Amino acid sequence: MSSPLRISLAKPNAPTAAQLADLGRQTFHDTFAAANKPEDMAAYLAETFSPEKQLAELQDRGNTFLLAHMQNELVGYAKLRDNSAIGLPEDQDPAGRLEIERLYVREDWQGTGLGAALMRGILALAEQLHCRAVVLGVWEKNDKARAFYQRFGFRPVGEHPFQLGQDVQTDIILRKGLSGR
Repeated sequence: MSSPLRISLAKPNAPTAAQLADLGRQTFHDTFAAANKPEDMAAYLAETFSPEKQLAELQDRGNTFLLAHMQNELVGYAKLRDNSAIGLPEDQDPAGRLEIERLYVREDWQGTGLGAALMRGILALAEQLHCRAVVLGVWEKNDKARAFYQRFGFRPVGEHPFQLGQDVQTDIILRKGLSGR
């Protein structure tokens, strides 16, 4: 019997962009609103999760989106960025580094293994692309996400600022080396 979970590559079209905007906005709000000022949250959500912005991100050839559908309903997604320089000195070549810019799972699907399935999909894609490493930034106060990434072998390698409205926060940069190149 096959699983009702389907993970697929996103198509760069307006309906997908609208779905990503809605899910991204809702997931980010559910996860971070209680720990941030409402005006900072509103500014970030408006700037980051418009359907137009999501369509532009879908059309950018440096991005890949993995969509997680459960019985034809979008319940999670990952936004990946090729050749990411996050956490690298300016003189180092970012080739072969895949960044997880977003790994979002709807709140009612957290704890079901959906995030782990998306992560396995990300790591499989990184291996297919012969990446040397997968990297990401995670808010220093997001202990749940940091523990999740640690279970998959990600380790801290630095930090960088993250702008949420007027608030400058700190993201911990995590890296997982791969056998790739």
